[in-house]
Amino acid sequence: MNTQPVVAAVDGSEDSLRALEWALDAAHRREAPLRIVHVRQYAPWAQPEVLAAGPPDPDDDPVLDQVRDHLAERAGLPAVEYAALEGAPGALLPEVGATARMLVLGSRGRGGFASLLLGSNSLAAARDAECPVVVVPPPGRGDGDEKAGPGRPVVVGVNADSPDEATLAFAFDEAALRGAPLRVVAAYPWPLQTWMLPGEMPPPEIDQGAVEHETRTLAEGFLAPHRERHPGVTAETDVLPGDAAGHLVEASRDAELVVVGRHRRRLLAPARMMGSVTQAVLLHAASPVAVVPAPA
Repeated sequence: MNTQPVVAAVDGSEDSLRALEWALDAAHRREAPLRIVHVRQYAPWAQPEVLAAGPPDPDDDPVLDQVRDHLAERAGLPAVEYAALEGAPGALLPEVGATARMLVLGSRGRGGFASLLLGSNSLAAARDAECPVVVVPPPGRGDGDEKAGPGRPVVVGVNADSPDEATLAFAFDEAALRGAPLRVVAAYPWPLQTWMLPGEMPPPEIDQGAVEHETRTLAEGFLAPHRERHPGVTAETDVLPGDAAGHLVEASRDAELVVVGRHRRRLLAPARMMGSVTQAVLLHAASPVAVVPAPA
């Protein structure tokens, strides 16, 4: 058994209970323990420095009691631990992920505005956690099929200009655990935008077929070592022109999971960033989305 737990963040909402079911399945597949965490948020007027010291008692938490009742009749559960925390969920959930195999939560919790597609806590966890974060959307988003089934692929986006090995490794591992095919989406910009100053000659015409061939060649090269490590995973590459986020959202309609990477920290941009493609996929995908942090 892997000692790193799969962590499910719950708050009593229907979204968090769906995330709990996803996390329970992930823990089973990985033979890992399951840690169920509820963060009690400070009231807006509260001053954390004057609150009672020490973590709250998980046996005196109505949300965790609800989860215990939800799981009471289940057979064959993995080892389950309950944890109650107090503070700001957007800050504490990424910290919980520091010792987790993966962190799973719903796209929205009880707070905020009902019209939001992605809650602030889900966004903070996906942006800041050191482990992969899976965000489970509400049913019916994007008119996708609500239930996963055999034959549905794991989808991963790959940038041929800057491949993310951690993201590809996670996607291949997940496909192997699920016995699912892997669909690799490699998008290239098209039509190409050219800018000319007055008097400049237009650049030579670029052959779209050549751009597609080069993108496919690069993508297949990045996939080769992962295919060797997972010979049982059938991985097909789709090389598509245009918007990568749009292609991944469309692919999510019949996917078990969409896997995307998170931007690496850079010298001139040391803060953690999501990236526009990752954020768009989190907002609009019909399937659960796994955001994988880049290695340090």
